Amino acid sequence: METLQYIIRKLITGIPLLLGVTFISFMLMVYFGPDKTYELLGKNATQEQIDEIRHQLGYDQPFFIRYADYLKELVTLDFGHSDSTGEPVSGLLGRTMPISLALIIPGFVLGNLIAIILALTAAYHRGSWVDRLIMGFSVVGMSISFLIVIIAFQILLSSSYGLNLFPVRGWNMSTFGNYLSYVTVPTLATVFVSLGYNTRFYRAVIVEEMTRDHVRTARAFGVPPARLFYKNILKNCMIPIITRVIFSIPLVVISGSLLIESYFGIPGVGKVTFDAITTGDQPVLKAVVGMTAVLFVMAQLVTDILYRAVDPRVTLK
Repeated sequence: METLQYIIRKLITGIPLLLGVTFISFMLMVYFGPDKTYELLGKNATQEQIDEIRHQLGYDQPFFIRYADYLKELVTLDFGHSDSTGEPVSGLLGRTMPISLALIIPGFVLGNLIAIILALTAAYHRGSWVDRLIMGFSVVGMSISFLIVIIAFQILLSSSYGLNLFPVRGWNMSTFGNYLSYVTVPTLATVFVSLGYNTRFYRAVIVEEMTRDHVRTARAFGVPPARLFYKNILKNCMIPIITRVIFSIPLVVISGSLLIESYFGIPGVGKVTFDAITTGDQPVLKAVVGMTAVLFVMAQLVTDILYRAVDPRVTLK
């Protein structure tokens, strides 16, 4: 009952945040976004033709009327039709989102799990050559552009100059084997890049926890290292770890998949967003921006609930 009441309160308090994000993003799209009028009519259109097409596009409506219509679209999930393809935007996102999730989830999960293991290893051997080696690898991963990493893995694993084991472009999920062949190279590139940032962050959190009084006391009483790291250190580090993981999800789903899908020609929501940016497809852009804002509000809610699950001292208020 307490959790349900908290969820309701959190959803209510998340409304101002959602309104603020959608208002700013909608204002930017209205005043700085593409104007489809002259693209549809050309440069030699008459004033009557311009007025008519602007009326059809809704450009002649007051700003707040258009913003209210945008909020209605978010609530009803009816974003109209894509300007580029004519396909319903809701159907477009419903078709592409599962592809993006299937593409991103393996790299996201592996990147965080391996980073936690490496961070624990580095923290346990703090100051030794093992720690310096892991941190050096992390710096290298952080220093290299994501695009360069993608190209390098593609040349190494997918071209005749390398091992030529995996497809160069495209996407196929008809069988599990096909899925693995297409997802391997993007996953390895994602893991390589994310390991640097994640490992350094998790190591810093773990090392800070290692200096706590309760950890020194447990070590003085002879608690085995494995139990010490699991019960006294890692469990107490879960709140910053959960925060980083959960709040990374909206960014990974949208911005992370945008570069990978555009480069590999994968028909996910990232590729759709990239195409919408380049063509000025406002219905798709408004849907993506709005759904991203909703994801952030939901991430905040899930994060607070997970805090309570991993640390009973946290209260849901």
